[in-house]
Amino acid sequence: MGTPGAPLIEVVDLEKDYPTGAGVFQALRGVSLRITEGEFVAIMGASGSGKSTFMNLLGCLDRPTRGSYHLDGQDVSRLSSDQLAALRNREIGFVFQGFNLLPKLTALDNVALPLMYAGTGREARHRQAQAMLERVGLGDRSHHTPLQLSGGQQQRVAIARALATRPRIIFADEPTGNLDTDTSRQVMGLFSQLNREEGITLVLVTHEADIAAYARRRIRFQDGRVVEDVEQAEAVA
Repeated sequence: MGTPGAPLIEVVDLEKDYPTGAGVFQALRGVSLRITEGEFVAIMGASGSGKSTFMNLLGCLDRPTRGSYHLDGQDVSRLSSDQLAALRNREIGFVFQGFNLLPKLTALDNVALPLMYAGTGREARHRQAQAMLERVGLGDRSHHTPLQLSGGQQQRVAIARALATRPRIIFADEPTGNLDTDTSRQVMGLFSQLNREEGITLVLVTHEADIAAYARRRIRFQDGRVVEDVEQAEAVA
């Protein structure tokens, strides 16, 4: 745990370059911001604005070209690849637009995967995975494979998997992009409940205003820069 009152996430002058045939493309340009524990933040912006690049850096899936990133007071840039992997497994859960479930595994085994990577024994990880499935309302679907589940159920399995190691932060990249309107509302209601009742910090990338409305803070990117950072007085419950 970090210092009380200190930000959980702090980036200063964060920049990310990508080489292209036409030269260097600067995906992020001097981004500085803080996210405190327990916040629910929506990251918005058009395609190519830098929002997904920013998410990948915060999730320790990539490294910045310049600038600093401190997670719970720890300078992430100083960590080795193995240390980053351990940090991701311990502190961070991911939810993606495409669910990223293994098709031949049951819901239970998909949820248990991060626990297996963490070295948790088979009985303990299955017990914890079942508890997470029940938390997202799928306790009776534990032995179904992804193809036997609806899109909304698959995304809830993905959320259960993100929760399996009891992370402090969940990063969700367009988590409702493949879902219909009603199912999107159900998934976002679950995210809101997890944030409100369990204090999990949520950082959500979306281009949809109605999805961003569930967050209490909205950050908008344009051309690699933060152009808006506002508190939303009445987030959708």
